[in-house]
Amino acid sequence: MTYTVVDALGRTVRFTYPLRRLVSLVPSLTEVLCHFGWGPQLVGITDYCTEPAAEVRQKTTVGGTKNPSLPTVLALQPDLVFAVAEENRRQDVAQLEAAGVPVYVFAPTTVRHGIDVLWSMATLLDCRTAVATHIETIEHIYTETLALAATRPRVRVFCPIWKDPYMTISDGTYIHDMLRVCGGDNIFAQRRRRFPLAADLGQHTERAGDRYAAYDRRYPRLALAEMAVLQPEVIVLPDEPYAFGAADVADFLPFATVPAVRDRRIYCLDGKIVSWYGTRIGQSLKQLRALFSLEAGPPTLL
Repeated sequence: MTYTVVDALGRTVRFTYPLRRLVSLVPSLTEVLCHFGWGPQLVGITDYCTEPAAEVRQKTTVGGTKNPSLPTVLALQPDLVFAVAEENRRQDVAQLEAAGVPVYVFAPTTVRHGIDVLWSMATLLDCRTAVATHIETIEHIYTETLALAATRPRVRVFCPIWKDPYMTISDGTYIHDMLRVCGGDNIFAQRRRRFPLAADLGQHTERAGDRYAAYDRRYPRLALAEMAVLQPEVIVLPDEPYAFGAADVADFLPFATVPAVRDRRIYCLDGKIVSWYGTRIGQSLKQLRALFSLEAGPPTLL
């Protein structure tokens, strides 16, 4: 039976059910598929799809999220490919579509959108009844987290995502919203990357409103001296996309008057907490809201 649906970007996607062969081009969606019981039908994943480890270990990899091998994807003969506008390239989706492969694109930029992805995938996979309780639990934690954040003092947060040069996130990003929901105010929420820069762009161009842009104003570069001026109370160092770790804490020690440095509130943490949407959202919300309120011990504390 052929189904016609509209994805998050307003694209019409047609696929035939039952779905026997699936490809995921996004690590968090791979995890969702496995948690929803569709691991056996998942025939292709990216190099970065690491969870759940036991299920993805034997899967065929198709390359990175930004540079998948399209011949490998096509050779897998997928009935449906899952992608995300933020993480995958427009041209790859277009080429797969031109080759007759249906691609459903999600575009989550908030925690609310991340939960909606779960409902959409459950509908596409015809498993809403089986997974509804789990998603409803995440909905409850989301509502609870918003309520808790409304009763607590908000904290000023700096969250870099890259180093050499340092880069961070502004509003309109999933990480920004995860911080916001849990009670954190992103100090660079209104910062925009200076763009375009010829040295950065190379052969790439950006079209207004193109959510597949290879370079995005929402991820500005900065000097740590600029961070110090904004006086964050908490600094979180996620281990992806850049693998921040304990050694990187030294970069911040010269800024002794910054509250996060002075009060020893620099946290090294699993990057999935702030950047992976999907079935782990509930646990991520609990961990981050506790870290901001100091309800529990941090993952790693300076």
